[in-house]
Amino acid sequence: MTDDNFGNNAGSNGSGSRNGAQNGKKFIREPAKRVFAAELRETRLQFKDGSDEKSPVYVILPTGERCNRIFFCGQMTQKEKKGDDTPFYTARVSDPTGIFFINAGSYQQEAMAKISRIEPGTYVSVIGKPVVRTTPDGSVFVSVRVENISETDIDTAKIWVDDAAKATLDRIAVFGKTDDSQKADEFYGTNLEVYKQAAYNALIKTEM
Repeated sequence: MTDDNFGNNAGSNGSGSRNGAQNGKKFIREPAKRVFAAELRETRLQFKDGSDEKSPVYVILPTGERCNRIFFCGQMTQKEKKGDDTPFYTARVSDPTGIFFINAGSYQQEAMAKISRIEPGTYVSVIGKPVVRTTPDGSVFVSVRVENISETDIDTAKIWVDDAAKATLDRIAVFGKTDDSQKADEFYGTNLEVYKQAAYNALIKTEM
């Protein structure tokens, strides 16, 4: 399954599209990584790669891979429009392991318009940027700022589960052998069995 034309962009060199326009070059976004809701929910390590205003912001997943964008499929279980002067949408998307919390506002006009037209209960595919925030009471909340969202079907969602499970197990297979996975191990003390079991359980649920 492809990311349509979503997964083909983003400069990770910190120069952003501003320099790309000046130099007449087309910047390529980093591929959106497949990750289950259960793993994204536990993600805490977020950093900016560079000091430039346009430098990309990454998270490092507990299974040891950095990502600037993610790709997932699931069923939109609810949505809500908030704000009057500057309206935005929040929604929940369910995969076999849990819930993604997504949002789109004035800087994501196209995505916000699409969310407004999608009815709860619909299967969707989403490309977006993970954002880790600490609330005033000290809780950590992980959401996804939507870049693009499309209606899809349950069969496509099942294919995504296969892809996400493979991606998860591939990350586990090289855990501790890459710089980012070593950082993840130091930061999270990752129990790989938890994420391996989540991937297997997701596969079993889609076969039922």
